[in-house]
Amino acid sequence: MFRSLRSPEALLTTLLAAGILAITMGTRQSLGLFISPINSATGLGIATISLAMAIGQFTWGAIQPVAGAVADRYGARPVLLAAVLLLALGCAVTPFMASGFGLIVAIGLLTQVGAGAASFSVLIGAAAQRLPVEARGTASGVINAGGSFGQFLFAPILQKLIQTVGWVNASWAMALMALTALPLVGRLTRPLTAPPPTHPEADQGVMRAIRNAMADRSYLLLHLGFFTCGFHIAFLVTHLPGEVDLCGLPPSVASWSLAIIGLANIFGSLYAGSCVSRYRSKYVLAVMYASRVVLIGGYLLLPSSALTFYVFAAGLGFTWLATVPPTATLVSKLFGVRYLGTLFGLTLLSHQIGGFLGAWLGGLAVVEFGNYSWMWYADMALAAMAAVINLPIREARIEPLWVGLQSDKP
Repeated sequence: MFRSLRSPEALLTTLLAAGILAITMGTRQSLGLFISPINSATGLGIATISLAMAIGQFTWGAIQPVAGAVADRYGARPVLLAAVLLLALGCAVTPFMASGFGLIVAIGLLTQVGAGAASFSVLIGAAAQRLPVEARGTASGVINAGGSFGQFLFAPILQKLIQTVGWVNASWAMALMALTALPLVGRLTRPLTAPPPTHPEADQGVMRAIRNAMADRSYLLLHLGFFTCGFHIAFLVTHLPGEVDLCGLPPSVASWSLAIIGLANIFGSLYAGSCVSRYRSKYVLAVMYASRVVLIGGYLLLPSSALTFYVFAAGLGFTWLATVPPTATLVSKLFGVRYLGTLFGLTLLSHQIGGFLGAWLGGLAVVEFGNYSWMWYADMALAAMAAVINLPIREARIEPLWVGLQSDKP
């Protein structure tokens, strides 16, 4: 699986990017744990807090193409440094916000602009420009696994802090944890001692690249499928603690479920990274989305218990954000890596439009109906649609290794 990352430079680049993503994703994916404590402390209501979270989902996606374009133009270092500082600032000021507008500023804007600008589009784009072509698919899987490891690590730690020192101190601790990404950014974006392993690509300019991509049917289909992924993930990461509470289970079940999702996705991301070098990425995505239909259906049929949540989390976690490596690989196959940060960032924007709806509608559903039943049914329908939508995407067949070896013979 890691043969393509044999060089120390390639491995170090990949692990540094994975470490940064572990911190930024571990922070943002644990914010759902704060909904109930913030509601108890402020009395703002679940719907108001869910709106702030939903705006944060959209903000995280909206900043990705902007951050990617700035990084493509000026380099990743200033983008990543500013992002980490904004993330820490957002976490630090959240306890001072006692209104819906204040939470939107702290959680919906500052925290998510920081987390988004130091996320997939910039990190995968920065790493891809320093890696040979054959290493990019595996590297994207490892980087993505870093984000999942962050979720696995942060969720139980923050839940324990909330229970022992209160959500205010836990939020400030989260700000300090975010700052630990700064030395990793410095190391990742250090000047290269040798030219990066590039392959010539015509530089058509970022606006032309965007226009060409938006006119491509395969790119638009990829956006539609990724929209569903965002809806699904944002709904769960925001409202899983509420679902656990409705089932009469302790908050620790929610934090451990989120941790299990993160742990399972480490293996899912690594597996997805290896699959994109052996199978067409569109088929990998179709299977992942179809599996979610089965998993959600199974969850709805099983009795509500801690074991059910843990098994559901493990199954779901395997494909949680493992959709990122095949999606990023498809974008790079279609358009190259010169503007990968920008074009993959736009794909992530589509993901987070779905995320906005998943987080917001989940809050409205529980207020209106007292449970999340209709959200689960919508989730299954969208996942089934995403599985079908990915199949017509234009993607060349992957040649088996022995074919390439035969073609090298005299």
